Amino acid sequence: MDADNTVERKLDFSSSGVRKSLEQSLEKLGLDSVEILFIHDPDDHADEAIMQAYPELDRMRSEGIIKAIGVGMNQCETPTRVIKETDIDMVLIAGRYSLLDQRAEEELLPAALSRNVDVIAAGVFNSGILANPVEGATYDYVPASKQILSKAIRIREVLTHHKVSLTSAALQFPLRHPAVKSVLVGCRSAAEVKRNCEDFDKVIDAQVWQDLVGVW
Repeated sequence: MDADNTVERKLDFSSSGVRKSLEQSLEKLGLDSVEILFIHDPDDHADEAIMQAYPELDRMRSEGIIKAIGVGMNQCETPTRVIKETDIDMVLIAGRYSLLDQRAEEELLPAALSRNVDVIAAGVFNSGILANPVEGATYDYVPASKQILSKAIRIREVLTHHKVSLTSAALQFPLRHPAVKSVLVGCRSAAEVKRNCEDFDKVIDAQVWQDLVGVW
């Protein structure tokens, strides 16, 4: 859908802004409640998200308007803080727990595990390079550096030795951590959905993961 360029867009993590946004969405959807509401990318608004947005969402959760509260980001520091300072239900972390990048393992995942917060691992292909690591492939939505591309190719070589596809390993890797409960990927066609399901279901021997440790 084309965006309306006449509308000025503002990030609003205030209590009133959060409630108004959800109420308008419920009206448009013709619903009384939603299952999950995510605080989306409060990168430069962490304090506001924690001290204003979350308390209002907590009230709406107690009212039954939402069932669960989440935060979705592609960096680890703020979600880790949200886990520690609120009673959030889940975190959607994009690109920070993958075959190429395990930064979430340092603090975010241990914090989630200790607080019983479910983690959804998104961006497991790191915006494309783990689907096809070739010159010009993207990592975090920009062309990958030579260093990142070289690492992705080395990972693929290890997997090829074991006759495992890179996409299979990329899809299955995050769920090896007990804090991760789900993997989220974007699909452009029914064929991609089918292929991702097949890759996800393929059996990968434990030795494969052991051999990848040297690359990481």
